[in-house]
Amino acid sequence: MGTKLQLNGLPEDADLRRADSLAREIFSDVANKWALLIIEALGEGTLRFSELRNEVDGISHKMLTQNLRMLERNGLVDRKVHPTVPPRVEYTLTEPGRALRAAVDVICGWTQQHLGHIENARGRFDS
Repeated sequence: MGTKLQLNGLPEDADLRRADSLAREIFSDVANKWALLIIEALGEGTLRFSELRNEVDGISHKMLTQNLRMLERNGLVDRKVHPTVPPRVEYTLTEPGRALRAAVDVICGWTQQHLGHIENARGRFDS
């Protein structure tokens, strides 16, 4: 989030602590499980809708569509429609999307590294 010192000189829209900031809106958009999994899948390269759906196990057609539109709106994914019958649509991460994918990779690594600890803690908590 950044300390107050780090936020000095930044516009109010950059402050995640403010409910009305653009930064918080963007954070809320991309910090959901489906968006993170889509970004991770697209980090391997360009994919068609059906390929993405196969890569992101458990996502519905509706959720994939909503999240791809949100990622495209935020400039993190490019959507390319090829004029064929039926139309072929491909999705690719933009430069900011690839930068975000680096952060998603860190989160994935953290999850894998601490999975055992979290499972143990849940076992103690739930018993």
